[in-house]
Amino acid sequence: MGKPLIPAQRREKIQEYLGLRQIARTTDLMELLETSEATIRRDLEWLEQKGVLERTHGGAILNQRALFEQEYQQRAQNFPEEKKLIGEFSASLIEEGDIVFINSGTTATQVLKHIRRDPRITVFTNNLNAALELGEPGFHYYLIGGEFQSRSNSLAGRFALENLGLVIANKVILGVDGISLKHGCTVPTNAEAEVVRKMIERTKGQVIVVADHSKWGTVSNFPVANIDEVDKIITDRKLSAEVTQDLTQRSVQVLVVK
Repeated sequence: MGKPLIPAQRREKIQEYLGLRQIARTTDLMELLETSEATIRRDLEWLEQKGVLERTHGGAILNQRALFEQEYQQRAQNFPEEKKLIGEFSASLIEEGDIVFINSGTTATQVLKHIRRDPRITVFTNNLNAALELGEPGFHYYLIGGEFQSRSNSLAGRFALENLGLVIANKVILGVDGISLKHGCTVPTNAEAEVVRKMIERTKGQVIVVADHSKWGTVSNFPVANIDEVDKIITDRKLSAEVTQDLTQRSVQVLVVK
């Protein structure tokens, strides 16, 4: 065993470890730094206060910051297979008679593309991209109106919010840009955040979040929901077991697509 590291050195090594792996277990850090669980816990608490990470059950996850909104086509190139599988599975949860809110985004678009043709299903959305791709959807499909948002191919603003206020849905399926146990679900623009919050407010039923593993530990600019407001999260199998356990303890059902 070498000379014990001072706190600053330990914390630097923890940040390096998280930079490479995005997630760290306490036991792995104890072995790496040759120190006790209590010491690692204090270091993680200190780094969490600095905004570097977020502690999870048995470890920590890197606190990544989404500083800007990517163009829709850029986002569509990230994890396309995972998004397709998530969208297909999420669409299977929509049942006859459902009235569903679905927002904008690449994963939400995949949900819309995989809803079965059933005239007893009704969908309200601000997702313009899906409208262009769907053709004849086979279910009742309403665009909520509003001001065009070019970066996300979506609709938002006062008209959108007023029209959402005329509907009560029994499910809402949401794509988000970041999810964090501490900060909840976040999106990059205030315009989209207003729409999502209104959708949640007007839903008297399940709140379902669809997100691939890369969204975990990311914090975008505008919060839309606390973790405790979410009923189900649908994600891919690269999500860590530690995060899944944390969510389950918060009464969130995690559904993993294979």
